[in-house]
This record gives sequence, C-alpha cells and structure tokens, in this order.
Amino acid sequence: MRLQEKIGVRSVRLALGVLAGSLFIASQAYAEEQVQRVEITGSSIKRISVEGALPVQRVSAETIARSGATNVAELMQSLPAMQGFTIAATAAGSNSGGNVNASIHDIGTGYTLVLLNGRRMAPQGSGSAVNLNAIPLSAIERIEILTDGASALYGSDAIAGVINFIMKKNQQGGSIEGSFNAPQASGGGKAWDVSASYGFGNLEENGYNVLASFRHDEQTQMKATDREFAKTAYIPFSKNGTNYVYDRTSGATVPANVSVTFNNKDTKPISFSPYLKKNGVCPERNFVSLSNTPTTQNCAFDFASTVEIVPESKRDSLFTKGSLKVGNDVTLFADVAVSRYDLTARIAPNTAPFTILKGSAYYTDNVLPWLTPAQAADTKAISGSYRTYDWGTRDSNTITDSTHLVVGGEADFAGWNISSGITLSKNSIDESYVGGYALTKEFKSMLANRSFDPFAPIGKQSAETMALINGSLFNGSIRTASTTLKGIDAHASREIFDLNGGKASIGIGADYREYHYEQTPSAAALDGLIYNFNANPAYDMKRSNQGLFVELVAPVTKELELTGAVRYDSISSIKNGIENRDMGEKQSASTYKLSMRYQPTQAVLLRGSYGTGFKAPDMLDIGQPLVNAGFTASKYTCPITNPDNCRPETMAQYNEYSGGNEQLKPETSKQYTIGFRIEPVQNFSFGLDLWDVQMRNQVSAVSEQQAFADPVKFRELFTTYTEPATGNTYWAFKSLSVNIGKTHNRGIDWDMTGRQKFDFGTLTGNINGTYLIKSDYTKPGTDNEWTNSLNFFGVNNAVSFRNLFKFTGSLETGAFTNTLTVSYRNGYTDAEASVRNLSTNLNETLRLDVPSYTTADWQGIYNLNKAVTIRAGVRNIFNTAPPLSLRASSGHQVGFDPRYADPTLRSFYMAGSYKF
Repeated sequence: MRLQEKIGVRSVRLALGVLAGSLFIASQAYAEEQVQRVEITGSSIKRISVEGALPVQRVSAETIARSGATNVAELMQSLPAMQGFTIAATAAGSNSGGNVNASIHDIGTGYTLVLLNGRRMAPQGSGSAVNLNAIPLSAIERIEILTDGASALYGSDAIAGVINFIMKKNQQGGSIEGSFNAPQASGGGKAWDVSASYGFGNLEENGYNVLASFRHDEQTQMKATDREFAKTAYIPFSKNGTNYVYDRTSGATVPANVSVTFNNKDTKPISFSPYLKKNGVCPERNFVSLSNTPTTQNCAFDFASTVEIVPESKRDSLFTKGSLKVGNDVTLFADVAVSRYDLTARIAPNTAPFTILKGSAYYTDNVLPWLTPAQAADTKAISGSYRTYDWGTRDSNTITDSTHLVVGGEADFAGWNISSGITLSKNSIDESYVGGYALTKEFKSMLANRSFDPFAPIGKQSAETMALINGSLFNGSIRTASTTLKGIDAHASREIFDLNGGKASIGIGADYREYHYEQTPSAAALDGLIYNFNANPAYDMKRSNQGLFVELVAPVTKELELTGAVRYDSISSIKNGIENRDMGEKQSASTYKLSMRYQPTQAVLLRGSYGTGFKAPDMLDIGQPLVNAGFTASKYTCPITNPDNCRPETMAQYNEYSGGNEQLKPETSKQYTIGFRIEPVQNFSFGLDLWDVQMRNQVSAVSEQQAFADPVKFRELFTTYTEPATGNTYWAFKSLSVNIGKTHNRGIDWDMTGRQKFDFGTLTGNINGTYLIKSDYTKPGTDNEWTNSLNFFGVNNAVSFRNLFKFTGSLETGAFTNTLTVSYRNGYTDAEASVRNLSTNLNETLRLDVPSYTTADWQGIYNLNKAVTIRAGVRNIFNTAPPLSLRASSGHQVGFDPRYADPTLRSFYMAGSYKF
C-alpha cells in the first residue's frame, strides 16, 4: 500500500512539473474541422475545435460501429474510464425497471452528468442519474466524455464529469441498418435490432434540415440455468486444496418449513422441515441447510435455479431534429427524442409465510409429530415458511417512456454568439406484475379449505389444485412513477480583447430547472389484493434550481492559454405535495474552475485544472419516509437478544427498510487534473491525465454488513417489521441516508495511438486505460474511520478496480477491415462469506481471490460499395466465463458478480447497413 502511495505521489510531482494536459490532435482529417467554431463539452465558449485544457475523450460513430455494442449502456460500460454502473441485471429482484446509469471513475452515478446535445434529460427517479436506455444508439454522431469535474459550468451533479451524446445533424439521404446477435451456448440471450434514418435539406445551402432516426431492438431472456456458473445457490468450490460449500439458499421453501415459538421465554424457538424430519432428505430443488443447528433443522430452497441473469426487453426509440436558418445570423431548432423500453424481469417464486393454527389439520399432520409433549403444551405461535413455486416465477413488466423536447435558437449579434433553449423532458414508468403473485383472498381461501397442500413437494399438486392456482394469480399495475424536467437556459460568448496569444473570449449564462417526482401505488397494491405485499409509497416532490455562470478564456501567449469559470447555484427546499410542507432546506453555493493549457511545440501539449463542486442530495435521500425494501442480501443471527422479535432460524434474512434524512448537508468537492499529450512522430501519440477528487459530506448509508456486525453500535438502525400475511413481528434493518464524511479518489487515464501504412494495408492500434491510485472513504456511521474498496470488496458492497484497459487493433486492406478488441479488468479480493468446510464440517469465514477478467472480440467489416456495408463478429472469442464470486448483493444472481463480468459467453453477430 505504501509503495502504491509513493507511486501516486511521484505521479503528482511529475505531472505538476510539466503542468499536464490531454489529447493532442494528430490526424490531418481532424484539422479539417478547425475552419469553424464549435461548442466543446466542458466550455460555454464557441471556438475553433482544438484540444482544450480539460481531458475530453471522444467516441466516434465509427468506433461505436466497431465496438459491436447493441445499446448505449453496453457501449459505455466497455470504456475503461467507466466504473460503478447501475446495470440492467438488477431489474431481477428490484423495481429498477432495467434502469442503467453511467459512472465516471467509480465516483458514482449521481455525480456523472449525462447530456443530450449539451442539455439535461429528465432523470429516472428523484435524483439526477439518467437512464441510458432512453438514448437511441443509431442516432449518435459522437460521444464526448469530460473526465473532470464541471460543476462551475454545468452546476450540481457534474462532480465526476460529463457525458455528452451528440446526435446526428444536417444529414442528407437515408440509411437502413440491422444486426443479429446469438450466444454459442444453448438457451436464451439472443438480441436483434433494426434502424432507419433519413435527412433532407442542407442547412447552409437550403436554409433548413430535417432528420429522423428510428430504432427497434429486442433482447431475449437468459435463465440462470443456461449457464453453469450461475445455475445454483449451493456452490461447491475449492481453495488451497480444501473443499468448501457456499450456501445462499433460502429458508422460504417448497414444501414449507415450520417455525414454532413458545410461551416460556427461556425456551428457544425451533424451526424444521416436516419433509426432512419424515424422509431424512430434502426434496427436489432443496438442500439440507448448512445453517442448521440443534434447534433449526430446515431444508433450503435453491432460488438461484429459478431466476434469470439477462432480462427480456424490447425498445423503440425515435430521434428527430429540425433546423431552420432565418437570415444569415439566426438558426432555430427543435430536438425531439422519444423512447419506450419494455422490460420483463423474472425472479424466484414468491415467499408466502402463513399461520398454522394449533389443532388444525396442518398442525396435526406436519407439526405435532415433531414436538415433544412439553413443547406441544407450551406452544405460542406456529408459522409456515412457504414459496409459491406452483404459481410460477415472480414476473414484473416495466414500461419506461421517455420524452425529451428542446426548442431553441442560436444567433450572432454585435459580435456575440447567443443561444437559448427551452427543455421539456419526462421519464415515466408503469410497473405491473404479470406472473407469480397470488391474490390474497383466493390464497387464504385455498389454505383454509386445504385446496392445496403447502407441505407437498414440487409437482405433487393435483390437476384440480393447479386450476385453482391459475385462477388465483394477480395480473395488473402496482405503481406508476415519473420525473419531469422543465428548464430554460441562455448563454452567450464573444471575443473581448487582444492578448499576445490571440483574442480573449468570455462566456456568460443562466439556467433554471424544475424537477417534479411523482409515484402513485395502484389501487390493487393499496387494497391488499396481493398476498404478503407491501405497497409502494406515494410521492409528490418538487424542487427548482437556478444558476448563473461566467467563463473567461485568455490566450496569454501563443503557447499558453488560461481559463477561469465561476458559477452560483441556488437549489430550493423540497415541496412535498402529499404532506403539503417543505422538506430540507434551501441550499446554495459558488463553485469555480481554473485551468491551463500549454503547448510549447506542435508535438507537446501540457494542461492542468483545479476546481470545486457542489451537489444537493437527491429528493428521496432527504424526504423518503421509512418504506419496506425487501430483505437483507445475506443471512444473519438475530441482531438483538429478544426472542419475541428474532426469527426462529439460527441464521436468517431479515427485512430491510430504506428512508431519507431531512438533516442531510449538501455534498462538496475539490478536484484537479494534470496531464500531457505528446506526438513525437506524425503517426504516434501518447497521453496521460492524473485526476484527483476529494469530497465531503457524501451521501451514503450504513451497510447491512456493518450494522449486523456491530448491532450494539448501530442499535438505532434496527426496528421491527410485521408480516402482512401472518402478523408476526421480527427485527428489521433500516438503511438510512447519511453524510458519510469524506471520500478521496485518484487515478490516471492514459492512452496510446499508432498508425502505420504498409503495402498490404493500414494498421491502427489504440490502447487506453484507467489506473486507480485511491478509492478511499470514511465508513458510514463513523467520524473519521477510513477504508477503501480498491481491488477489495468493501463495506459499500462494491469493488473499485485499480487497472482497466482496452486495446483495439484494426487492419484496413482495401474494402475489408479486421478489428481485434481486448478488454482487461484486474482481479480483486471478494466479499467476506460464510462457507462450510467439508473436511471439518464446520462453518468458516473467508474471502476468495477473484482472478482477472479478460475478453477478446473480433469484427470484420466489408464495404461492398459506397452504399452497402456488412459486418460480422465474435464476442468473447475464448469463451471466458465470469470468475466465481461469493458476494451477496446486487440482484438475485449467485456465483458471479453481474456488474463486473458478462454472462453471455461467446456469441456471434452479423450486421448490415445500406445508405441511399
């Protein structure tokens, strides 16, 4: 660790010695763009498009095509500068609806600003994170990624950086594209898409242009049983020559387990499987629980064998742009982006606890035979822990509709370039249950009259019972939610005076935004129509943001350019429409940015920046009441010695709540970047940027692992939860938003590009990566206790990878181009897990060493003529499987971490395009 720190300090000193910088433009083709002034991500001032003082990574349409990515989220996740994504796989077991957010440098999705043509889109939820599924891939011209904080220009939520999706414009003619992707392994996971775009009118020649681009894509479901590494929650493995078993199976089973509590508080509760007691073994899809003790003799259900690892989805997206010149100096425009994302996620059959009455047939047949006379006489309460396997998997369908409209204009007047726009943007979801959830009245009736037997193994219900089950399924909406953004912005820039290096320029601007977040549970959810279901809470929250900024670019000499920016933001308190009151406090702050670009020769560019950032907590972080959030990811012993509220099992999953905190402070940051770009010869360039971000009052929460490890210290985070189905009350964990104190992230972004012409063709190679030096943070609930997640599964339930890189090599030979892409992610120390040592038959706690993960892809492109292009490729050529991970978080998948490895394995795709 000390050696790594010394390397980081030396890197800082070296970079300070040369001031630092970023990408120097080495290609002659790019010089052709320098004839006009354009707006660059990270600046409000239009200028000739040269490499600036801030590190901006650019992804071209050609690079997007060669990546083989089928959607925007997949494309962005493949970039080394991206870590800490929210992924679609977590839709299985959450209400995310497949929401996918971007995160630069693993600083967080809430600190990465996503723009469409330079303007904000409505986020999904109460914060600022944009769902990448709302952005149409086929309409993208290029992507600019500012890997430095930009709060001084863009305001709150740009602490980690900015991703600007720049869409096609001024296109003449049309194109049709399509692709099909299929895994080699049997099962699901196939994907296909088709898109079409057409533009007419030349803005410069005709004074107008209209462009429309439409895309439809589909992804089929992939089940956990389709992949060997994901098919079970009962995982045998070896480490250092010793055989172990990792058991993530569930105590909610089919047939049911039984729990019994007693009136005498000195008598410990017991739990057992009547089937195991009678037969000595557990039935299909169940294992003898490794958490069993003398008082717990349960079977455990292999829920992982019933879930999916890739959800089924469909998406339609439309982007249109119209531009109109009014005279020589005024251009009006309108952008419209509309998308619908239809996702169905499936997880294990529902848990259905039920009460067993003493003296009932269930009691006589399945409980009494396994009680001692003393226990039978002292029985207080009896319940069954059942899983509704015969009702099918829990299937949730979420329709996400995104609508984004920007109307504005740009004008040149009296030396000023002035632009303004009005934004109306909305992201809305409608979540429905379409399978696996039982109706309360029908389920209770079937229990009461014994129409089905919860103690029967899988497949043993009668045909008559199955008909009743099919008639007892709920199908309908459970909630709707939406976030609406209304905004107006205006900014202007112009040259103001002469300096030795050229004209100094100034940019000024102002913006106003209003966010409105609503959630409405359905009548069926509120009326208790669904068995053992907690309805989502209702929300109606509004908040506004006003900002003013000024930016100055000063070319002090031909070689040296200085830039300064200052911004003031004022963010209102939250208006709670349901409770008719204000929550939290009005928050305001000033932020600034200073940067420098120094180019002593055509071949060397040095640059650096220093700035501050500010972010108001998300609305739900402040205003969310205590709401049910499911269960803990792992099993724990009872956190508080009180048998009345302890679950009968020795190790059990406990219910979890989430809630906000009206006393949260705003988050602030200080950050810098320093780097360089050199081009020693015409066809080779190398660049490096050191970045450093320190934050105070970052919003997070005490993790379940922390709280259950020290329940005395975190006593205030434990409360009780009463099951709707049985009325039983157990301890529950509260995950509450808190200001955790401090974070410190530091790393290096680097890249190298070379190009060489041969007699047989042109070879181009690029390698780029991110090397993390620090990923430190103070533990939630502590004042100054530092920890980190660098190559280590930390208390934040995540890993920050030290070393990620991507190599792309292309060989162009006439009409044919071959591209090889290699992606690397280093190994790490896994989450702490409780496992059974098969040699000693005792439980142990250990952490696996998860190996590095490397994949290689190939793509061939053949240009049949100027109009027709054919692409074919292989992804994950060597069929590299995700490495074994024993983490117990981030969705219902077991055996691997879906955030860090692709479960698809080797797949083949073909694509074609036709231009006309």
